[in-house]
Amino acid sequence: MGKRLRVLLLFGGRSGEHEVSLQSAASVLNALDKNKYEVVTVGITKEGHWLAGITPAEVLEKGFGHSSYPVVLQPDPTRTGLLSLDRGKGGKGLEETIHVVFPVLHGTYGEDGCVQGLLELAGLPYVGSGVLGSALAMDKLLMKTVFARHGFPQARFTGLLRREWQQVPGKVISRLEEEIGYPCFVKPANLGSSVGISKANNRKELERALTEAALYDRKIIVEENIEGREIELSILGNDVPEVSVPGEIIPSNEFYDYEAKYLSDSSKLVIPADLPSPVVARLQELAAEAFLALDCAGMVRADFFVRQSDNQVLINEVNTIPGFTRISMYPKLWEASGLKYPDLLDRLIQLALERYQEKECNLYTYHKLGN
Repeated sequence: MGKRLRVLLLFGGRSGEHEVSLQSAASVLNALDKNKYEVVTVGITKEGHWLAGITPAEVLEKGFGHSSYPVVLQPDPTRTGLLSLDRGKGGKGLEETIHVVFPVLHGTYGEDGCVQGLLELAGLPYVGSGVLGSALAMDKLLMKTVFARHGFPQARFTGLLRREWQQVPGKVISRLEEEIGYPCFVKPANLGSSVGISKANNRKELERALTEAALYDRKIIVEENIEGREIELSILGNDVPEVSVPGEIIPSNEFYDYEAKYLSDSSKLVIPADLPSPVVARLQELAAEAFLALDCAGMVRADFFVRQSDNQVLINEVNTIPGFTRISMYPKLWEASGLKYPDLLDRLIQLALERYQEKECNLYTYHKLGN
């Protein structure tokens, strides 16, 4: 057996999607080929502590416990490793070199560019989008603004700040009723996995939805309701992205909420989706264009509506660290496209290394070309 790559698997995090991350990371850890990779697991608690010596499955079963020990990732590109902060609880007190990082961190402080910025400072290759792509895709309001500038078809939307809702609620309600109307969807701008999302059919429900969304973020986005089919596609690549077959979600609840995604098997996933060929081609084209417009890399799941009235394709959003659980769409779509789960992980790690190697070609000191 040749030298194995040491992969740092990050999971947990300071996010409302903490538990989802544990489930995803457990699946990733189980599928990584141990003949190719030496996996170092580091869990991030809800308070933000970085702890090694424990797996996501163990955290799911009994919490972080006493077998773990604190570590820190040094933001120094000349020392690419983890440093243990506690020699007495299993830590080595020494650096442990990392070759590539696989962040399985959904939501805030993990999917929004924060961890990606730390990994850039540390000079480490990592799976997924960079700081800019991660931040843009995480902020639904900015993401949809970019989509609008590119002319991508999407539902009508508007945004507001939590402060506005708290200070002038009547004015906010009047504006939303005029600009969007009912029914509508209310979402925190910076959260995924359908956390904090509500459908409002009237003023009372809108007030409640805004109050709930404001618990999770200072920015809130409100979108018109689209009557249509919910379609998702998986994207893989860097500058030349590949797009999977489409899949359709038939939710058990009124919409594909957090419970339907992660806590229940009752929602139906149809893979591949039964769609006319021109619609599939348009979905795949728009998915790749959205990936590039946001400067994404590695992996993305793109979510669409196919409007019931006219089969018009509307982009909804993209997710830069999609779910990797046993019922998650991202790996299922690639399996239906001919790429098995372990091979998908290999590709993602290879893409991370390729992107890092290309960035290493950049100059960071002034150099004047000769004539």
